[in-house]
Amino acid sequence: MSDVEDQAVPIEKSEAETSEQPEAPVQPASDGTEQKLEVDLEPATDGEAVTTEETTVAAETAVDEPVAPVEQEPEPPVLPQPENTAVETATEPELSKVESQEAHSELTAPTLEEPTEKLGEVEAALVDSLPEDLSREIDSPPPVIKLENGQATMKVSVVKEDGTSETIQVQIKQELLGKPFVGGWRHKESGKEYHNCYVQTLPKRYFIGDAPKNCRETQTVTTKNVRSQTTSDTSTQMTKTGCWVSDRQDKVIIPGQYVTADEKFSYMLKQVIVLQSYFRRWKAQKYVNSIRQDHIRRIEWEKKEEERKRKEKERRLKVEYQRRMQPLTKEDFDLVYHALELWRREEIENINATKSGPERKAALAGLMDEETQLIASIQRHKLIAKQEMGKRSKRKFLEKCAAPKEWIGFDGMPTKMDTPYTMRAKDLKMTYESLEKRYLTREERLDILLQLKLTVKEHDCKLTKDIVELIDREADLLMRGTKESNLEGLRQRISSLFLQYIKTPLFNAEAANLLRVPEDPSSLRKNIYYCRGCGNYLPSTDFELTTNARSIGRCRKCKNLDSEGRLREDFSRYRSLLHSIRSTEEGYNDGSKIIFLLTEADLRYLAENIWGAQSVLSQWEDTYDLTLVRWNRRQEWSPWNCVLLTNEEARAHSKLTKPEEAYGPVFTQKIKYRHILGKQYFSSMPKLADYMSKNLESVNMPLPSNAEKVMYGGKKKEEKISLPPLTEAK
Repeated sequence: MSDVEDQAVPIEKSEAETSEQPEAPVQPASDGTEQKLEVDLEPATDGEAVTTEETTVAAETAVDEPVAPVEQEPEPPVLPQPENTAVETATEPELSKVESQEAHSELTAPTLEEPTEKLGEVEAALVDSLPEDLSREIDSPPPVIKLENGQATMKVSVVKEDGTSETIQVQIKQELLGKPFVGGWRHKESGKEYHNCYVQTLPKRYFIGDAPKNCRETQTVTTKNVRSQTTSDTSTQMTKTGCWVSDRQDKVIIPGQYVTADEKFSYMLKQVIVLQSYFRRWKAQKYVNSIRQDHIRRIEWEKKEEERKRKEKERRLKVEYQRRMQPLTKEDFDLVYHALELWRREEIENINATKSGPERKAALAGLMDEETQLIASIQRHKLIAKQEMGKRSKRKFLEKCAAPKEWIGFDGMPTKMDTPYTMRAKDLKMTYESLEKRYLTREERLDILLQLKLTVKEHDCKLTKDIVELIDREADLLMRGTKESNLEGLRQRISSLFLQYIKTPLFNAEAANLLRVPEDPSSLRKNIYYCRGCGNYLPSTDFELTTNARSIGRCRKCKNLDSEGRLREDFSRYRSLLHSIRSTEEGYNDGSKIIFLLTEADLRYLAENIWGAQSVLSQWEDTYDLTLVRWNRRQEWSPWNCVLLTNEEARAHSKLTKPEEAYGPVFTQKIKYRHILGKQYFSSMPKLADYMSKNLESVNMPLPSNAEKVMYGGKKKEEKISLPPLTEAK
């Protein structure tokens, strides 16, 4: 079956078609036998009505004008829609008569009406140019569609090779695919209308993959113009007999000095040298300018670094000054006591250097009295800070109890939810805050006490009875006009009892998640140790153990008291250094564990006693600018795989893959000796024994006789270490 694309179909108005049309001739089959014809007519639906017309195939060569669809009332179809049936055919179907625009959706007979008028010259020429079989089909009468047994059939005449014809019956199959009305054309002279038809077969579908496909032949070719010089024949003419040529424009050429090849080469060499000198000058100027710009940028960077360090130091000193003036935490008071100890040592040195005999004793006694006054002042500040920290801890506890439950949802947004327990805790928090308010009128205070009384009366126990009794006592005193100052003790008792009420899990369920004391008292008997300092039995959490401790010793409070009275050490610098090293090791994400086992005291011994509290490269002594980084970054951090450097030097050192080759054997040997000292000191730690056995061939490696001389340059261990500059061994 062939496709018919955009054929012009003339439409003429006629009466209802009732009589049976004669059969149309059909092309014979190639093998001389009868062939069944499969006609696949698809309805053309456009939603517009067209009057009953007879359709013929015609070709118009004149210029046609578009025809807009005419809206008319649709007529009912002549035949019902047949079921889809498959019919084989070897020829094309005849075009049917169109009775209306709605008729395109119905199955109509493909008839061919004889033209009532004579074809024009152009039309006749076009018909003559058609194939013989097709022209015979145009002149033949159209077939008629009949309905038999619920199936639409059509009789078609097939001509065989021997010239005989045979009539066959064809079943018509109607597809559900609708053919829309796509307009047409009207002949200017005859007034005939031609509709544009769609093809009967579906278009072929092509699969287009995701991968781009390019054809080499379709790429654009770049054209080039090439010049070529062809041969040209010329001729000259000179004066001779019978021909005279003017010599007025002739020139006399005198030969100059002959230049040899060596002379020409030497001249070219001189010119090339001149060009090279100018080029090298330009290149040198460009290089010098780049160096100058780098030098300027380096100076600007150094200025910015100095300014940044100065501001950072000022900020640090300001923070330390604020901590000394208004200490709140234990670390702040350690800093104050450390400053007091430095001042005491400095004063003792001045007294010993300037005075002797009775004057020295009197000066030392006066120094002790002044130190005692300063310690008393520090203790008063500690009491104030303790009260302030107590208020903060109470406020923080109430906020945690009243905080809603929060989690991250599937969309990544935080979700909050209030439970009955959190709402109960929020009410208790608001009641406690209103109870702590000061400078209230008598009526306001009575309202708060009444609300508190109603809250605690929900539970009947000894604690609630005590609270109700104190509330009634304060209300009675307020009604009698007692001064506010005389009621401070009573109000403080009410607040403390109500806070105890809030911390009881029976009255506040959220408090059970925040209390350190377990509900079962029998669990307190576990992990109890004896403190040799204060003589009390305390839980294991009150004892602070070092990495090389062999016994429990004293509790944390006794150690703090001893530090305030005698040692007065400050670990704030090494605490910040320990935090920075741990954060750096977490960034490696290789399972480093040793740094998390060390304390501030261990890090202080490692930095001061082993590395001399200064950078091994620049001898920088400011502890806030120093850090301990890995010596070999492929191995985890440990006291035998670290080096003390400044922050800038540490960033440069972390880029080295083989530090032994970068620093040289002399410097590397000094680093190895310090690593051996670290191994020997931390060998008493049980948890580090496995790591040391893996990284050492011998843990107790003896130091050579000249180790102290090589490491400390002949100086004592307690003196400042001054390392030589980094040099390569010759």
